[in-house]
Amino acid sequence: MFIHMKELQFRAKPEKPDPVYARKLQEVLGGQYGEMSVMMQYLFQGFNCRADRKYRDMLLDIGTEEIGHVEMLSTMIAQLLDGAPADQVDEAAKDPMIAAALGGMNPQHAIVSGLGATPTDSNGYPWNSKYIIASGNLLADFRANLNAESQGLLQVVRLYEQTTDPGVRDMLSFMIARDIMHQNQWLAAIEEIEAIEGPIAPASFPRERSVEEVTRQFMNFSVGEESSAGRWANGTLPDGTGDFEYVANPTAYGDAPVLNPPAKHQHSTLGTGPYVVNEGFEK
Repeated sequence: MFIHMKELQFRAKPEKPDPVYARKLQEVLGGQYGEMSVMMQYLFQGFNCRADRKYRDMLLDIGTEEIGHVEMLSTMIAQLLDGAPADQVDEAAKDPMIAAALGGMNPQHAIVSGLGATPTDSNGYPWNSKYIIASGNLLADFRANLNAESQGLLQVVRLYEQTTDPGVRDMLSFMIARDIMHQNQWLAAIEEIEAIEGPIAPASFPRERSVEEVTRQFMNFSVGEESSAGRWANGTLPDGTGDFEYVANPTAYGDAPVLNPPAKHQHSTLGTGPYVVNEGFEK
């Protein structure tokens, strides 16, 4: 069960309203890498976790914290919208570059949500459950979590650069700190699982059932060979099963495909004239 505490996890009070910035903050609330996404991702990974209970507990700890971050951002957005008139044109939106990107405040804040936050991104696109990953494979999921925290932190840092409001920056500085912690958390969890399973996810599929020779090959599919200088093309494979091989001119393993004609009921063959395949009960 969940129990709600009335106090926010951290301060969330701007110095003054800013409807245009409220729209920007919507991205880290309801965007692809926003707090709603990591909240749902961690919670569903935790709900579905069949591994050692410490992983379930950890996932539900961080997922529940993210509920609090959704609350903080929603509270901040609502306060940034305080007193915004319907025809609000922020000074920042008069800048041609910003106006082109944002077009001022989000009209749905004034029309739909009563000057409150919405479960959408900065363009008003609704949050989508397709943003989240909960596969049941801990190593694959934890790597997805690391990516989510990395992209989320990048966006929050960019938002920090776009405001001088001390109250907004105060809250963002806390979110930045927690994202740093969460990246370290996922790196540590990944390291723990890799020590058991190795770095490939899933580790359970028999390697001999794969086309083993290409598990080692970096294939050059572009003009030039600059990519040959990278670690990904030289030295020992991270999983310890051999060495990387650089293939400068990959060759085809298969033949040129030739597809069968389409089924007649698809009506896709040229030059057939009129016909009906399924006559049914027509008189």
